[in-house]
Amino acid sequence: MNRTAILERLQTQLHEGNHIIGVSTGTGITAKVAAESGADFILMLNSGKFRQMGRSSLAGFLPFCNSNEMVMDFGSREIVPLVRHTPVLFGLNANDPTRDMAKYIEEIKARGFAGINNYPTVGLIDGKFREALEEDGICYEQEVEAIRLAHQQELFTVAFVFDEQQAVQMAEAGAEVICVHLGLTVGGLLGARKVVSLEAAKTKALRILAAAGEVKPEVIQMIYGGPVKTPVDVQYMYSNNTAIMGYIGGSAFERIPSEQSITAITRDFKRLGKLNEDDLMVQMLSGITKHYDYVEFVKEYVAQNYSEEIIFADLAQVAHISRSYLSSLFKKEVGCSFQSYLVNYRIDKAATLLQSPHLQLSEVAAMAGYSDYAQFSRMFKKLKGCSPRQYRSNLNTRI
Repeated sequence: MNRTAILERLQTQLHEGNHIIGVSTGTGITAKVAAESGADFILMLNSGKFRQMGRSSLAGFLPFCNSNEMVMDFGSREIVPLVRHTPVLFGLNANDPTRDMAKYIEEIKARGFAGINNYPTVGLIDGKFREALEEDGICYEQEVEAIRLAHQQELFTVAFVFDEQQAVQMAEAGAEVICVHLGLTVGGLLGARKVVSLEAAKTKALRILAAAGEVKPEVIQMIYGGPVKTPVDVQYMYSNNTAIMGYIGGSAFERIPSEQSITAITRDFKRLGKLNEDDLMVQMLSGITKHYDYVEFVKEYVAQNYSEEIIFADLAQVAHISRSYLSSLFKKEVGCSFQSYLVNYRIDKAATLLQSPHLQLSEVAAMAGYSDYAQFSRMFKKLKGCSPRQYRSNLNTRI
């Protein structure tokens, strides 16, 4: 995939009101699932491989291996052949003294990578160690030069920057994406401390991106790391401004979800026999009548699964009664058929979702359980008296 095609795809996303998402990884399964889920590009960074080893991202800055050899090995063998329709970018250690960077970038391109990113970067190093590195010629300017060389070779380039000067340098070098790196992804921030941290990060990012935009107005502006690690955090960073066009994540897509899900599932398997009796699936498996009357079971099932396909006959089978008997019980107690109840429930949920201006109308339809937007629009108009678009417009007028 060449640079022009990548940029056209990204600009289309932005024109449609979407944000750009980049995923940093060191494993094929994450790259494959991220690509299938809509990631706009995949970054092959050495820290991603270390995360898969159970190590900190900081391992990518220590002398445990040759960074460029590591990325070339797992990226070209495990990722590029697997992810064929999503751009894969090479995390380039531009300060590698054993490489002729111009020739090495040619090799990167020949091995199927669509572009490069400057990582590991001296931008994450400070203090006396940073001073010593720069005295030896290991400096951020080498990363700028690598981005310039890659741009000249028609590769797509994503530049991590840490201040306004670096943003200007990378924009002048031709970087297609300027990404403000806010530091290694942090955890444990809660409450007011979290809000303050996000606000400081947002202020910093906007200041740096403004500098890049003055040099190259068409540059794509993104953020990475620091306190920004959940969709809610990212939504806050997007709010009330149009400068931040997307988000790149590593730990946020890989380490944190894995830690949470593996911890939860391991605990669940460990405590078999002690599962929460309020869990609907536990109640279904152990027998509906032990916990509910039939109608309450159906109503709770709808509340938890309205966005998915719901087959009434399946519910009757789970409850071990006939479909016709469950249908008559439901209509007698609720006052309408199951199908009418489900449609009304979904449309009411959709009306609530329409209050979120960042959601596309098609997204609202899908979240409410409608894969066919035309059908969703017809049902919404029938029950609410106007189309979803008009309903949202009326909400804005009242505000």
